[in-house]
Amino acid sequence: MAPKSDNAEAIVLNYVNEQNRPLNSQNVADSLQKFNLKKAAIQKALDSLADGGKISFREFGKQKVYIARQDQFDILNNKELIQMKEENAKLQQQLEEQKKATSLVEGEIKALRTNLTLEQIREREVKLRKEVKEMEDRLVKLRGGVTLVKPEDRKVVQEMFLEKLNQWRKRKRMFRDVWDTITENMPNDPKEFKEELGIEYDEDIGVSLLSFSNMGQRDKKRVRVQ
Repeated sequence: MAPKSDNAEAIVLNYVNEQNRPLNSQNVADSLQKFNLKKAAIQKALDSLADGGKISFREFGKQKVYIARQDQFDILNNKELIQMKEENAKLQQQLEEQKKATSLVEGEIKALRTNLTLEQIREREVKLRKEVKEMEDRLVKLRGGVTLVKPEDRKVVQEMFLEKLNQWRKRKRMFRDVWDTITENMPNDPKEFKEELGIEYDEDIGVSLLSFSNMGQRDKKRVRVQ
């Protein structure tokens, strides 16, 4: 049920005085929807209040703009204005400090939420103890000279390793033959030509075929001893 006209005027007057800024009827209607006031009733209340001298208004063509009467408000002197500005600055500082404190508390809450619960910690402890035990058992076997890799698996890996070494050696020799043929009668420095083509030798990237070959020979001897 819509408010009575006198009640509608009281609601509109209270709103206009609270806002104390230029308003049109649409502004007031949008803000007072919760009171179930229609725009026509609000327009009527505004005109009645203006005619009664309770609010002021100005006409801009067909548009009417309403504002609270300024003579009902206490006008602050310069001293009071300065005091209010200082108080406002203090409140702004307190607000910033409160925001920072709130942010710190929220960060602590977030950190606590990411921490493990007591039950999760216990489960993790059991899992880690199990892993440590398995590593210790493995270490004991290694210290005792126990072979943890099956001989047949070891042989497959060694054969694969030696095959790759042979391929490496052949390709290295093939490249060297081709390179020597190309650069044999070249007037320019072969090193400059190599850099121009972006070619890198094994030594350029810290790799040595000899070291891997020696490793393969050691593996062969180890297999014979076993």
